[in-house]
Amino acid sequence: MSDRENRRVLGLLAQDDTLRAFASLVLGVTDGLSPKVLARLAAGGLAVQEEDGKWRAAPEKFRELLRARAAEPEPEVSAEERLLQTFLVDGRLKSMPMKHEKRVVILRYISRVFEPGVRYPEKDVNVALRAFHDDYAALRRYLVDECLLSREDNVYWRSGGPVEL
Repeated sequence: MSDRENRRVLGLLAQDDTLRAFASLVLGVTDGLSPKVLARLAAGGLAVQEEDGKWRAAPEKFRELLRARAAEPEPEVSAEERLLQTFLVDGRLKSMPMKHEKRVVILRYISRVFEPGVRYPEKDVNVALRAFHDDYAALRRYLVDECLLSREDNVYWRSGGPVEL
């Protein structure tokens, strides 16, 4: 099942008139349905006109879509993404990893919040880090210790970590 077919079926069900018509077909009510809407449902594989001229819903289209989706391989998740999913929940740090290598991955991720070349007063750094964890002072120290942030006279700037292009 192609992505195009998936979008087509979802697009049909996103329209009020075709959704109502499909629901009517599922319930077995075919009176008063627009031939134009029924034709669109049939083109999308969601309705079938029987030999006697009556229309019925084609829920088997959903089974096809589900089977095709289940056959697709799951996207590969990198070790870094898996680590971030483990320690960050809804964008907040659950706990700081004890292993240095894991901690650096988390800190490099957090450092992306700061733009390279921009100087930040300590108050702004605290606000940004508080979004990740209540102990923003510890995060700030970790970032400085790992040379991801530099500090002078209570002004911070990003001095390391990945840069998004």
